Amino acid sequence: MNKKSLKALEFDKIIALLKEKASSSLGLRYINELEPSSDYEEVKYMLEETSEAQSILIKKGGVNLQGLYDIEDKVKRTKVGASIDAGSLLMIADTLRVARILNNTLSSSEEEDFNYPIIQSLSNSLYIHRDIEDKIFNSIVSEVEISDNASSELRGLRRKIIQKNQSIRSKLNGIISSSTYQKYLQDAIISIRGDRFVIPVKAEYRSQVSGIVHDQSSSGATLFIEPMSIVEMNNELRQLRLKEKEEIERILSELSSLVGDISDDLLSNQEILGKIDFAFAKGKLSIQLKGVEPKLNKEKYINIKNGRHPLLNASSVVGNDIRLGEEFHTLVITGPNTGGKTVTIKTVGLFALMVQSGLHIPADYGTSMGVFDNVFADIGDEQSIEQSLSTFSSHMTNIVSILKDVTQDSLVIFDELGAGTDPVEGAGLAIAILEDVNMAGAKCIATTHYSEIKHYALTKDGVENAAVEFDLENLRPTYRLFIGVPGKSNAFAISKRLGLSEYVINRAKEFIDTDTIAVEDVIHSLEKSRVEAVEEKEEATRLRKEIQTLKGEYDEKLSKISIQRERLLEEARQEAFRITRQAKEETELVIKELRRLEQESMSKEKNRKIEELRKEISSSMGALQPSVKSMIVPKTASKEVKDLKPGDEVKVITLNQQGSVISADNKKKEAVVQIGIMKMTLPYKSLQKAKKDAKSTVTKATRNVIKSKSGRVKSEVDLRGMTLEEAREEVDKYLDDACLAGLENVTVIHGIGTGVLKTGITEMLKRHKHVKSQRTGQYGEGGMGVTIVTLK
Repeated sequence: MNKKSLKALEFDKIIALLKEKASSSLGLRYINELEPSSDYEEVKYMLEETSEAQSILIKKGGVNLQGLYDIEDKVKRTKVGASIDAGSLLMIADTLRVARILNNTLSSSEEEDFNYPIIQSLSNSLYIHRDIEDKIFNSIVSEVEISDNASSELRGLRRKIIQKNQSIRSKLNGIISSSTYQKYLQDAIISIRGDRFVIPVKAEYRSQVSGIVHDQSSSGATLFIEPMSIVEMNNELRQLRLKEKEEIERILSELSSLVGDISDDLLSNQEILGKIDFAFAKGKLSIQLKGVEPKLNKEKYINIKNGRHPLLNASSVVGNDIRLGEEFHTLVITGPNTGGKTVTIKTVGLFALMVQSGLHIPADYGTSMGVFDNVFADIGDEQSIEQSLSTFSSHMTNIVSILKDVTQDSLVIFDELGAGTDPVEGAGLAIAILEDVNMAGAKCIATTHYSEIKHYALTKDGVENAAVEFDLENLRPTYRLFIGVPGKSNAFAISKRLGLSEYVINRAKEFIDTDTIAVEDVIHSLEKSRVEAVEEKEEATRLRKEIQTLKGEYDEKLSKISIQRERLLEEARQEAFRITRQAKEETELVIKELRRLEQESMSKEKNRKIEELRKEISSSMGALQPSVKSMIVPKTASKEVKDLKPGDEVKVITLNQQGSVISADNKKKEAVVQIGIMKMTLPYKSLQKAKKDAKSTVTKATRNVIKSKSGRVKSEVDLRGMTLEEAREEVDKYLDDACLAGLENVTVIHGIGTGVLKTGITEMLKRHKHVKSQRTGQYGEGGMGVTIVTLK
């Protein structure tokens, strides 16, 4: 790819944005090597990788790559048998942890739509060594401290050192508190000089205290003497410390050897983790730019939908639709200075470079881009107020180089083509250059002020005019691009608005060819008509959408009113039918009673009248009976359920009853539903899903969990490798469990590091409801790398 074009189109600034998104030097390594590719399949693969990373970031809210280090040099040292320090081993353990978490997070998921083959193939290739990771974290507290858990030998030595320390201090306390020695001492304190315990003795009493002088004060008035009674004890303490140091070196050597055994796996992980970091950096940049993956085409055409320049302020940049390569191969953009012509052509060129580097572009869906073998750009400084011969020569040198290398698969961008020389000659040169590029078959986009080039675009097949809009009322550019119409420079109108006299403007017009003025006036008239047409179309579209929305709302309300009316009528009929049926039953009882009393003595005439009365009551009920349709035809739900499974709770619309699904056939759209002791086969149309009532009963399983807490909760929690937010959540959960389990004292391991984690956890513990007190760990407990917490 042409290096000058990359610089002219500011591709390096896109790379700088991408570097900000990398989480480690491993990802930066790939970003520094990133260059646009002209291979269609490679570009397609890189874009798909970016899309997968973007989708994962959106779905999961982010991917944690903190703790990822470049450990290549350290691993290579262990490979040849060298021993590395505790800090290097912690970096290796952190990197192993990141690899394990990524493998678990990305390789598998319960979600059916979590399918990202490119990213998942990388994460599946990561080597996991949880045993070595845990061994390093269990053995090393911080860069300067090895844990007592590293070995039983180390634990024993440290216990002996503590005991020997206590013995020496006890012996010295007896000396400094003795009435015999008190007058000889400068202060009744115990000091340490060169890892040996000493007491401060006044210089004049040196002969009164037998021992070895290790140091003296700056004034010479105080001597620091190691009494002879503790010399041997100090010697024993020194021997224990030397053994401790040897054991620590042995532990570090053993851990380094374990790392050396898996050095090839770790080096492979480095490469894969770098690629994953690089992919997610591209995904983060896509989210920041609100980018999309464009559809690639092999026909080398460009169709940008609402494209926004990625380096401009997203809240104020104006998006444009830009086409090139289908109906026409050359696009000539004209219009006033500061109107956005250069930004538009830079957007096209930069989009091509970003896409061919596998990056998403800030545009709308539906955007399509070709893959070019090269992108050439000759971008001048359109804000310059003077053009010299040297400037023209520089541009022509670059253009000559472009014309020499251009092919039918190239994209060529010219800014202010032919500027910097005589206008007539410059216009002729510009047209000739466009012709040469057109003959080569390349796609070309250029900006100009020359009217001759506008006329050339109007008459030449495959060449199209475009204009950037300018608001003459406010003398401000709108930065909107319109393809198919040439633009005006608006020099006379702008000068008039700025206060230039009418006389001078009219004299200027006299010096311009009348045909040119006529063409410019026609262009202005067309432009004005086009703007009015666009505004009217937008207004008509807005009104049509508003009418459609209102119509939808009214239709919905009418449907609801109709349904409500039918429901009310049906309820009224059912209520009337119930009342009449009750009256009929009561009448039947009266008739039965009359017949029983009269029995054989009742006359035929009375029987006839009674029968007529019964028929009259029945006929009066007939008009009030619910419709046959409402009694027989099942009612249907307003929204048909799509699928059911055994155990689902449903409401049967026909019977207004709730039941449970025994079995379901999603193909036939039928389900067997149990309502009480009755089972029915019903269509999905007559069913609605019902919500189960939430139950708040404490189950036996819950009681078992609470009961088993005390057996499973450890007396320590390890926060190393976590962010402060993760550590706070872990500590809060752990203290709840520890309090439930009845623990009195627990250990919080946070390491030393930068101190951020320790400070944040200390502040949290001060305010925690379960914490009674806290203190920093003592020697042998983990020192500054742990905090001992007493629970309430």
